[in-house]
Amino acid sequence: MDPHEGQPVLRGGSPVSGARAALVLIHGRGASAEDIYALGEEVAEGAGGVALLAPQAAGNAWYPQRFLAPLARNEPHLTSALGVIAKLVGELKRGGVPHERMVLIGFSQGACLSLEFASRNPRRFGGVIGFSGALIGPPHSPRHVAGGLDGTPVYLGCSDRDAHIPLSSVEESAEVLAKQGGLVTKSIFPGMGHTVNAEELAFARKLVRSIADGV
Repeated sequence: MDPHEGQPVLRGGSPVSGARAALVLIHGRGASAEDIYALGEEVAEGAGGVALLAPQAAGNAWYPQRFLAPLARNEPHLTSALGVIAKLVGELKRGGVPHERMVLIGFSQGACLSLEFASRNPRRFGGVIGFSGALIGPPHSPRHVAGGLDGTPVYLGCSDRDAHIPLSSVEESAEVLAKQGGLVTKSIFPGMGHTVNAEELAFARKLVRSIADGV
C-alpha cells in the first residue's frame, strides 16, 4: 500500500528550472498543502528565485498515530509519506536544484516528517526546519548517527509545554541531528502554543535568503 500516492502537489514561486533555492513544505495533521504553502510564501519573502512545493497528505494526515508511537503502528503511511518527500527531492535534483539549495520545512506532523527524512537520508541540505516537531518514534529509538548531514543548518523551534511535542523529544532530536553532523539551532519558547512565531519565521527567512543570494 502507498496511501499518499497520487496526491496533488501545490507548486509555485520560481520555476524549478533556474531556481536559486527550493522549499519542500510539509503540512501538519488536519491541515492542507494550502496552509503550509502560505507559510512558505512568508519564509520566501524577500528572496528571489525560490521554488515552493507543498504536497497534500491523503485525508489531511501523513500517519495515523502520534509521532511517539512504535514505528510499525504508523505504517504503511509513514513510509509512504517519506516517499513523497523523496520524490520531490529527486524531482528538484533532476530539475537542476542541488541538495545544498533545498530547504525542508514542516510544521507539527510535517516537522516530524521533515526531520525524520533528513535523519534517514543524511546529506548536505540547504536547511531543515522543524516548527513544533521532533524525530519520529518512541524515546531513545535506535538511530544511525554516523554523520552525513555535513553542516546542514537544522532548526528546531517549539514551546516548552507544547501539547503535542514533549520538550524531551525536541532535546533528544537536537542531540541526534547534531551527532549526524547537523548545525543545530534549538529555540524553546516559554508558554508558547502549538504554533509558529515571528522569531522562528525570521530565522527561516534569513536562511532561505542566504541560500537564494548565494551567501
